[in-house]
Amino acid sequence: MGYYADFGFSEFVLCLGYKSETVVDFFRKQNGELTQLPTKPELSNIHEFKGLINRNNCVVKLVDTGLEAMTGARLRKIQQLIGDETFMLSYGDGLSDVDLGKLVKHHQDNKKFLTVTGVRPPSRFGELQVDDTNNVTGFNEKPQASGGRISGGFFVCEPNVFDYLEPREDLVFEKEPIQKIVHESQMTMYPHDEFWQCMDTYRDWELLNQMFKSGKAPWVRS
Repeated sequence: MGYYADFGFSEFVLCLGYKSETVVDFFRKQNGELTQLPTKPELSNIHEFKGLINRNNCVVKLVDTGLEAMTGARLRKIQQLIGDETFMLSYGDGLSDVDLGKLVKHHQDNKKFLTVTGVRPPSRFGELQVDDTNNVTGFNEKPQASGGRISGGFFVCEPNVFDYLEPREDLVFEKEPIQKIVHESQMTMYPHDEFWQCMDTYRDWELLNQMFKSGKAPWVRS
């Protein structure tokens, strides 16, 4: 959220599930005001935090969307909090130096329902460059992959995406909903060739913490 806040985004909705109370407790200890909001259909536990994130005034809604709900179900449940506005969507498990301002402009220029940031994942192995006689002409230790792109998890969405979300707890946003949006040619990609790193494993966690402690974390802007 701090990265988004540094780009001027100040309103957030967190779709919580497992250990949701731990997240609420975190905000309870921050410099700001935490209140419980009235319940809404399918949303019985909503807190709102008003305070500073990276020195920016922000409002964060902490929404318990259910322990078993999949990504599509969680997104559908918070439609009533988002309304008819363009919004950004992220899983929160990947760090990047993507320019969010340029991402939004790309989305606006292409006029699609959904924009995804396409990244080249870092390779886990060293990459060799060789000539026709197999002489090694270059070696890069764990470079960004030079092949195809994957979803970097930074989306921009029009409220039209809610039309693709069926009322099912097992609905995975990345499956039927996105597949239908793609089929209708309503999805575009914003290419990002600089830093991106997921945090799916303990190895990833160690790597990102080492980068942060070294003072060379590309995602830190302030």
